[in-house]
Amino acid sequence: MKGEPDFLQNLRDEMGGGRQWLDRAIVMVYAVLAGLAVVVFTLLADGAFALYSQLRGGWWWAPLLWTPAVTALVVWAIRRWAPGAAGSGVPQVLTALDPATPLRERSRFVSLRLSVVKILAVSGGMLAGLSIGRQGPSVQVAAGVMLHARRWLSPASGISHRELLVAGGAAGIAAAFNTPLGGIVFAIEELSRRLQDRSSGLMLAAIVIAGLVAVSAFGNLSYFGRVRAEVLSWSLLLPGALVALATGLLGGLLSRLMLASFTGLPDRFCAYRRKRPVTFAALCGFVVAVIAVVSDGAAVGVGHEHTKGLLDHAGAVGAEHQPLLFTGLKFVASWLSAWAGVPGGIFGPSLSLGAGVGADVAWLLNSPHGAALIALGMCGFLAAVTQTPITAMIIVMEMTDGHSMVLSLMACALLASLVSRMISRPLYSTMSQLMMRSIREGAPAQDAPGRDGSAPGR
Repeated sequence: MKGEPDFLQNLRDEMGGGRQWLDRAIVMVYAVLAGLAVVVFTLLADGAFALYSQLRGGWWWAPLLWTPAVTALVVWAIRRWAPGAAGSGVPQVLTALDPATPLRERSRFVSLRLSVVKILAVSGGMLAGLSIGRQGPSVQVAAGVMLHARRWLSPASGISHRELLVAGGAAGIAAAFNTPLGGIVFAIEELSRRLQDRSSGLMLAAIVIAGLVAVSAFGNLSYFGRVRAEVLSWSLLLPGALVALATGLLGGLLSRLMLASFTGLPDRFCAYRRKRPVTFAALCGFVVAVIAVVSDGAAVGVGHEHTKGLLDHAGAVGAEHQPLLFTGLKFVASWLSAWAGVPGGIFGPSLSLGAGVGADVAWLLNSPHGAALIALGMCGFLAAVTQTPITAMIIVMEMTDGHSMVLSLMACALLASLVSRMISRPLYSTMSQLMMRSIREGAPAQDAPGRDGSAPGR
């Protein structure tokens, strides 16, 4: 029949040509390198925060001096040598993916050099003891590594810059969270609204290879273990709805504050930040240090250990969690860490904040579904901040091995995202639009869009 595939011809096309196989090998090698980059990033960032924890454990007052000094140093170095490495990294990848971004401008936002600087800068922020994450930056790191493959590919390879960026960004999320499905959905929901068949194949191959590298290094385990929530009932409906509403409100507020900090408001604080960005960063670092002292270190860093402790001891929330206090302190610490201008992500802190909200609701209502509410809080807060509900649901489901809660997670993510949209514009896409405006205006990356020294994109 006319129009049917010619198997033999397609097989010859697929198998013939050594250059075609060389191009494929190059992409696979760079996928391995992207996975290794995320592994090195993880080890370096975690090691940096472990050193900070040792310092804080030895002298309780040390963060009051250490955190402001290291924060100021990182901000000064980034502004001087690599402004494109500021922020979380997701808006930068979105900007590089935008068809309106000239090819010569893409290196301002994604490159192999920026990937190296990003790893060092985020690790510096972790060493300072700020409330930042490494998962969002992993998107920019892996995308920069994958994009570098383009210079070795033949013109006839058919693999574009866009396909490499999407594949790298998806692989970064998959390797950072050990959630391959989360990487796929993130690429579709956030990085690319329309994927071609060829793009999908390249993305899947990169996710598989980068994910295998991460699994080889850290093991094939759920990030936070298994959520013990097999006996869900209608009694979860009211507390679950409260968690969704609370995370939607707080997540939308955090997103709005970050956008306001990024654009630069006409107030005395932003005016001082425009005039003395390094000093302002040190002041933000000092407040975060005070929060670290008050919370005994629980409210700073990514928050993984605190979140895992909540899930492991959900029946005794008070023993592992300071109800209401932790959530408030973590919220302020995360916002100030972003406002300071130190490179870092919001994925990890959002999961920790959401776990705190879920634990607070469980404590207030004396609910027997502590673990389930904590997982719902993680999903809801991540969905509210990023406004990508499907990605949030898949990531939390995979990280907690909470497949029995898939419908509950989906409902919570959708409701929280809906509430957040009433409060704030989408965080990543809005920041990307502002970066595009900076390209048109010819402003340096660190000064976009308000030329106030704001860090572009958390």
